[in-house]
Amino acid sequence: MTAKEILKEIKPLGSDSYKRVMFNHGVQEPFFGVKIGDMKKIQKRIKKDYQLALDLYDTGNYDAMYLAGLIADDARMTRQDLQHWADKAYCSGLCGATVPWVAAGSAHGWELALEWIESKTPLIAVTGWATLGSLVSIKEDRQLDLAALKRLLQRVQKTIHEAPDLVRYQMNSFVIAVGCYVQSLTDTAIQTAEKIGPVTVDMGDTSCQVPFAPDYIRKVQKRGTIGKKRKSAKC
Repeated sequence: MTAKEILKEIKPLGSDSYKRVMFNHGVQEPFFGVKIGDMKKIQKRIKKDYQLALDLYDTGNYDAMYLAGLIADDARMTRQDLQHWADKAYCSGLCGATVPWVAAGSAHGWELALEWIESKTPLIAVTGWATLGSLVSIKEDRQLDLAALKRLLQRVQKTIHEAPDLVRYQMNSFVIAVGCYVQSLTDTAIQTAEKIGPVTVDMGDTSCQVPFAPDYIRKVQKRGTIGKKRKSAKC
């Protein structure tokens, strides 16, 4: 299939009510307001398609860009592909989910994430922290640089309250991810989160809330699922 054919297929799946919700989350025209469940059906049919994913992302249509992330062949994504996607990610759905999920599944995720978190552009920094959180969720601990993750936790502790809103939210999510997915760093993550304290973020006209990291990690502990990795960062 082509990107043009996909756009034609998904257009009637959109709804005005869902578009209003997405507007509140920073999504901009053009987009149809297609629910993720409908996207998943298309993903199940297509599975992976490297070139189609690139073409869909370049349409600039949010629904197509989100679908691109679901069908992307992460292993084939080049450093240039990922940087292009990060540069074009204009809202939290793209910079906090789509691009990080694909980057984490690629060969370039760790390297790019460390570069992105240094960016003065908040949405690029968001992409970097979200990529780090995705990486720890899917990579076995032996594949992770645990010393570097400890240093990143220390960095978050020192800088989170001065970071821009969306970056602050993603930093908090990174602490939670490390605590939940990297068993040897769970206690360190909890201690870091307790020193940070509550994180306040202006979430705009949405019902989203910022989770209190220590409580979130301890709930996962009680469930007995600390360190249980995911097959894919995509959801």
